[in-house]
Amino acid sequence: MECGDLSPLSQGDSSPSNADARGFAQALRSLRQPEATGPSASPQNHDGDRSPAQSGDESPHSKVAPPDSVAISNPALKKPWPHAPVHKLTEHGVYFVTAGTLHKEHLFRGDERLALLEFELLTKANLYHWQIEAWAVFSNHYHFVARGCPDSANLGKLLKHLHSDTARELNRLDGVTKRKVWHNFRETKLTYERSYLARLNYVHQNAVHHGLVPVANQYRWCSAAWFERVATPAMVQTIYGFKTDRVEVEDDF
Repeated sequence: MECGDLSPLSQGDSSPSNADARGFAQALRSLRQPEATGPSASPQNHDGDRSPAQSGDESPHSKVAPPDSVAISNPALKKPWPHAPVHKLTEHGVYFVTAGTLHKEHLFRGDERLALLEFELLTKANLYHWQIEAWAVFSNHYHFVARGCPDSANLGKLLKHLHSDTARELNRLDGVTKRKVWHNFRETKLTYERSYLARLNYVHQNAVHHGLVPVANQYRWCSAAWFERVATPAMVQTIYGFKTDRVEVEDDF
């Protein structure tokens, strides 16, 4: 199998457990309660998301409960990191995916909502057996590059489930109902190595492209810091050396 070692979230099992999810949600809820002694593919219709269907079958019920709150500064709350990147094309397919909110509204503004979106993206990728190799999430869109595995589910399933759960939880946080959150998604199968490697770099550096940080690894909701940690220095230098000015991506968010 060419999808690397199991991620920390999936040791012994390729999908996240309900016990882990409950523990995660409980830890999140505790952050919002004061201490006792003291004075923080497009989807079909789902709760809060009515985007038109793009591809894939109906998604199953989530095995991971959406977090009630996210405080990424808490060291106990760890991201479900993906496998170490393989960095080569395979017969199972590698895809570049972009999705945006309806009317490009900045609905995921703020640490809590950005962390929610990133957590759900990484969790759903693990659940549906897709290896995320680069990602970047923002207040009104996201990008990622993902590699298929022999047992990967339909990519449209993953995206519908992701959009359904994030829309539902976002609407709960904002105190609204039946609000359409996501507009659509675009997926591109990468078949040329240079195009693939350039898009990896494009996603790693996307926060710099949008003027949010001067150096990509300073943006907390993308893969740059993770990539620099798990890849060899030679691989980092190679990927970061690919120019992205000719990468054709609809990214006017």
